[in-house]
Amino acid sequence: MQAVAILGSRDTEGRTATATEALLEGLRQAGGEVSTVYLTHLDIERCRQCDNNGWGLCRREGRCVIEDDFAKTVAQLRTADAIVFATPVYYGDLSESMRAFTDRLRRISTGPGGKEGLSDKPTVGVCVAGGGGGGAPSCCVSLEKVLRTVGLDVVDLVPVRRQNMLLKGDVLHRTGAWLAAMPSSSGEF
Repeated sequence: MQAVAILGSRDTEGRTATATEALLEGLRQAGGEVSTVYLTHLDIERCRQCDNNGWGLCRREGRCVIEDDFAKTVAQLRTADAIVFATPVYYGDLSESMRAFTDRLRRISTGPGGKEGLSDKPTVGVCVAGGGGGGAPSCCVSLEKVLRTVGLDVVDLVPVRRQNMLLKGDVLHRTGAWLAAMPSSSGEF
């Protein structure tokens, strides 16, 4: 199994990276291969809402007019067997880099062929909260909503808070191994 992890955090050694690495290590140990993408290390603009109706090529052609790293990253998602989206939680919601990426991903998925290579692809979401940690569940709801709109098969969402990081590390490791064991062709468990 080939998985792609999309992280909406800038800190490659922070809580979100640590939680994601637990999942990816479980996936690797079960024979999976992983590539990791840090959105903040890429040039990903926010949606421009191109025309007067707030749409553009995304709706007409299933692609975005903006020439940045978005199309290249979406191509990685289309060729992967599974996807992991991991984001730090800010104000009970997705990070700004994750929001910008998923907003554009959602828009292209409404156009012709936009869901190609994405529909029904097994996907895990990880939302990591610092502070009191109360925003992790609401962030999971936001992430699930956009990923389902894109057509991805959200097989698990894991809310993590700094207070339960050790426990959730074990859960994420097992989730990665479980994801790697999934038959990629049928989506059946």
